[in-house]
Amino acid sequence: MQRPMSRRQRTERNRNADTGSILSVLEWLSGDECHAIDEAGLIAGLGRRLRQIGLPVDRLTLHLMTLHPEILGRTLAWAPAEPIEIHDREHGMKLAFATSPLRKVMDSREPMIVDANDEKWPWKHIDVFRDRGLVQLVIAPLCNADGPVSAAGFGTRRPGGFTASEIRVLERILPALRNTCELRVMRQAELSLLDVYIGPMTTQRILAGRIRQGEIETMEAALLLCDLRGFTELSNRLPEEKVLELLNAYFDIVVPAITGQGGEVLKFMGDAVLAFFPSSDAEMASEQALAATDTILDTLSRFELEGVRVEAAVALHYGRVSYGNVGSGSRLDFTVIGSDVNLLSRIQTACGTLGKSVLMSDAFRRRAGAENVVSAKFHHLKGFEDAIELFTVPTPQRQAG
Repeated sequence: MQRPMSRRQRTERNRNADTGSILSVLEWLSGDECHAIDEAGLIAGLGRRLRQIGLPVDRLTLHLMTLHPEILGRTLAWAPAEPIEIHDREHGMKLAFATSPLRKVMDSREPMIVDANDEKWPWKHIDVFRDRGLVQLVIAPLCNADGPVSAAGFGTRRPGGFTASEIRVLERILPALRNTCELRVMRQAELSLLDVYIGPMTTQRILAGRIRQGEIETMEAALLLCDLRGFTELSNRLPEEKVLELLNAYFDIVVPAITGQGGEVLKFMGDAVLAFFPSSDAEMASEQALAATDTILDTLSRFELEGVRVEAAVALHYGRVSYGNVGSGSRLDFTVIGSDVNLLSRIQTACGTLGKSVLMSDAFRRRAGAENVVSAKFHHLKGFEDAIELFTVPTPQRQAG
């Protein structure tokens, strides 16, 4: 392991770890036991084994980078006889680590050895190293085949730091550690990206192997379609950057309201959000959808971004949908289809025609059990032969100021 700066020779003070001991660590890192445990189990098991073979590791950290729109990566920290620390790092943390040796190692893909008094590469202010009396830190990159580079940190309190032979032991275990960390990083990135882009329920279907074209599951669910009112006018009036900022702020209100009530977002369709609330309890699913609607409209009634306010209209229905793969060849999409989905879309259109913020079908109204629902009369909706009675609820008034 090369050092970025010259250092004095150290005297060998500890016995070298014997080959059998090192092999036992390598076998554990590549074995079934290690494969089956989570990240916390990995770092705890490795820390104990390094101590058992004679390495003076007083702090072991893993800095695992991932692919996620909100989370930059995860830091895990181990110390003897202490609980495992886990810190999820948001993207803003990248600036806080910009001048640290951790960032240097990840960017350069080269290992570093830094002492406590190193002024060029300060590191003792980092939360997992702060106030621990560490005198030296060995940082090694964990380079995946592709994707972001992670890192491992080995800290010691022993005066003089690690010996040359101890550093060689760390070098020997790094490839196996990289491989097992890469497996976990890839697994986490896979789950995170699937959840972010297609939702947890669809993720479970994909990972269960239900990925072929035409594989359809029929289910009953409460359906919600939320549309931003006046979006075309806003898009024509405001700069594109402002429109995008406004749209994301709007989604930041709508999506948590839906997922917080157990719903799942199926699609973003321009400025509209299609979601469903699958449940074996029809009343509960409908109540959840109505509660999400109340939260959306109440929050939007108080929302303002640099003088711009927005409104939304929500359509609600309960019915049977076909959920699964549609598309062509190797380009597929998970979606819901069926006459009840079509009805939901027509109810959404009626929101604009009738000037209502909320419209729901009778099928939804009967299951939701809302007390303040009133009839919006019968209406002929495009594509449906018979007139359909729609219902609405009073919506919150905007607060002045």
